[in-house]
Amino acid sequence: MVAAILIVYLLALSVLFIFGLHGFSMVYHYTRLRPQDPDTVPLPADPPEVTVQLPLFNELYVAERLVDSVCRLEYPKERMQIQMLDDSTDETTELLERIVAAKRADGFRIHLLHRTDRSGYKAGALREGLKSATGEYVAIFDADFLPEPDFLLHALPHLVSDPGLGLVQGRWEHLNHDYSLLTRIQAIALDAHFAMEQQVRNRANYFMNFNGTAGVWRKSCIEDSGNWHADTLTEDLDLSYRAQMRGWRFLYLNDLTCPAELPSEINGLKSQQFRWTKGAIETAKKHLPSLWRSKQSLGVKLHGTAHLTSNIVFPCILLVAILNVPVLFLKKSRPDLAVLFDIMGIFILTSISTLLFYLFAQRDIREDWQRRMMIYPFFMAGTMGLAVNNTRAVFEALFNRKSAFERTPKYNILSAGDSWFGNRYRVSKVKTEVLLELLLALYVLIGMVMSIYFVELSLIPFQMMFLVGFGLTGFLSLRHAFRRRIA
Repeated sequence: MVAAILIVYLLALSVLFIFGLHGFSMVYHYTRLRPQDPDTVPLPADPPEVTVQLPLFNELYVAERLVDSVCRLEYPKERMQIQMLDDSTDETTELLERIVAAKRADGFRIHLLHRTDRSGYKAGALREGLKSATGEYVAIFDADFLPEPDFLLHALPHLVSDPGLGLVQGRWEHLNHDYSLLTRIQAIALDAHFAMEQQVRNRANYFMNFNGTAGVWRKSCIEDSGNWHADTLTEDLDLSYRAQMRGWRFLYLNDLTCPAELPSEINGLKSQQFRWTKGAIETAKKHLPSLWRSKQSLGVKLHGTAHLTSNIVFPCILLVAILNVPVLFLKKSRPDLAVLFDIMGIFILTSISTLLFYLFAQRDIREDWQRRMMIYPFFMAGTMGLAVNNTRAVFEALFNRKSAFERTPKYNILSAGDSWFGNRYRVSKVKTEVLLELLLALYVLIGMVMSIYFVELSLIPFQMMFLVGFGLTGFLSLRHAFRRRIA
């Protein structure tokens, strides 16, 4: 039993360590490449036709602001086709009908494409819309995004001037960053993905991904790569790998920003994280074998593997939390294992690499990065707190358990005075995993008491983050499900 506990514990820590080393690699590339966005070349006098696709499903609170934002894009009306890809089952469709009629009267080429079967979910809607898309290029914006007026003027010249370029991806900005601690934590995570991961992968010529929105595709790239597939929950990541393995290149523009609404309540966030986590593992199963059989460089294969499998860290985080207490007792009762525990100190490098990863990302794009990084311990605790939710997603993907595409609810939350109280799209179902999160918080608290009793104070900071993570995640899941709002 002792050997089994130590082996599993060491394996979990080793996986976290490996991904920590990958974090060091990303920081190294970042400091070496010092990436800058390429110069924007002007559009030709006769600009190309663009199709703007807006996939929607029951978006009563944000549909109108999305359409208004798209209609403010600085692009000739006669060269821009707008597709409302609507799978709604509520009054959203009626609202869109009125919006489309008004915008057509203003001279916009806007069309409502309503489906009733919702087959393929978002991927199916995008694929259906592509059949009637007249543009050479396809811009996609989810319902919670508000593209800046110059978005197309910034993105399209790169595609027009480079026929081998299949996608231009912009960086997500945040409409409601300061709404709550929950939204500030999400902003740190997303900033790191874009400013560090996307930027480094693109500049180092590794595979990057379309983020499902705030990007412009070359239509022929989508078609050449097999169009949209619905066999994973991350149709954007799936198409990205298929396209790049066919030789298409992508461009990430750090200065091309598109603000979006962050989930303001935790059950919607957990649903989003579940979909992203499970979809990434499904995509890894689908594409890693062909990636390693391909003629891509070893660097592309290694970074692609790390990219697609990074969510494996969540089961490992959960194992470390669970085994922390028995390992504590082993450390005190088995002095013969002292050398082993001393060697395990090397795993602290994982924490250092993670800190640098997020620190460099914030410094890259935020003038007030010092203030934003003050909540970093809560960000780490929040990541740990999502381990139960995301571990379930990992195992469902590994064991081929299919699930529906659950879109993240949007509430039109823009400032501290706004509330999602009473919103019809609120996630009110409390899953059994919430009980496990609260029990784990209690379990970790017992471990903290034991650490103090055994004077193993070096464990306290990590146990504290587990306690805050599991406790706050479980508590907020219950509180938000019962319509209570935190400031």
